[in-house]
Amino acid sequence: MSIIVRPAVAADSAGAFELAKEFAVSFAPAADQFGRSFDHLIAREDALLLVADEGGPLLGYLLAFDHPALWANGRVAWIEEIAVRADRRRQGIGRQLMREVEAWARLRGSRVAALATRRAADFYAALGYEASATYFRKAL
Repeated sequence: MSIIVRPAVAADSAGAFELAKEFAVSFAPAADQFGRSFDHLIAREDALLLVADEGGPLLGYLLAFDHPALWANGRVAWIEEIAVRADRRRQGIGRQLMREVEAWARLRGSRVAALATRRAADFYAALGYEASATYFRKAL
């Protein structure tokens, strides 16, 4: 069966939660909060939650937002999370997810797509992304 990248629906929540548990390194996802966030995100007009599906367990997901930014003279697409099952990496799934979010961002008029990462720099460079800034965070 071929891999389909599509917008997430409510029925994808449990599968996405399994991927998030594998992806998360700073926080341990809690099922109840994850479910509330998932439902909220799939309903937002400025958010895109994609899943990679092959008819079985989800293979990956990507969460992105777009918003106006003063520095960019227009809209910016921010890729918040991208996760691919460990046993299915390096098979083009992440590339498909990124291609879809970039198409969505272009349709919405985004001038740039950006993300923060400590891992997979070679993957993003191969897609044409370049290092741009240092990322800071503070847990609240």
